[in-house]
Amino acid sequence: MAGEKKKKAETDAAKGSSRRSASKPKMDWQAFLEKMEQSLLEQKAKIIDTLIAGNKDFKEIVEGMDPKDFADIASDDIDRKMIEVIGSQELKQLKLIESALTRISQGKYGHCIKCEQRIPQDRLEAIPYALMCVGCKSEEERRNR
Repeated sequence: MAGEKKKKAETDAAKGSSRRSASKPKMDWQAFLEKMEQSLLEQKAKIIDTLIAGNKDFKEIVEGMDPKDFADIASDDIDRKMIEVIGSQELKQLKLIESALTRISQGKYGHCIKCEQRIPQDRLEAIPYALMCVGCKSEEERRNR
């Protein structure tokens, strides 16, 4: 009986590996984290650049600050005026990006905050600041309807 289970597990594992090879290959976790960190930093800088280009008040605030890397501006505790200038959607996205960058530095990135399972790389590539796996996020959205 134990031999049959072992053989079935080996067969299932072989099937799983052949299915994985048919899809795009997964990069190792450390390389993936570096890629995602770079992507998040680029998104953060892009949002800040967009805000600077589209908002005179924001531009004045940024120009009045000490010269710093623009990617770090969002994490600075500037003042209430800057928060009023930033649109709520951009502010929410900047907070999510900053949270994801913090999780990367703490070694917690890529794990669902509800079930603690690893979030698939495909989901993280689509939404780099995702906090939950698809299953937990879907469940939360159903509850909030």
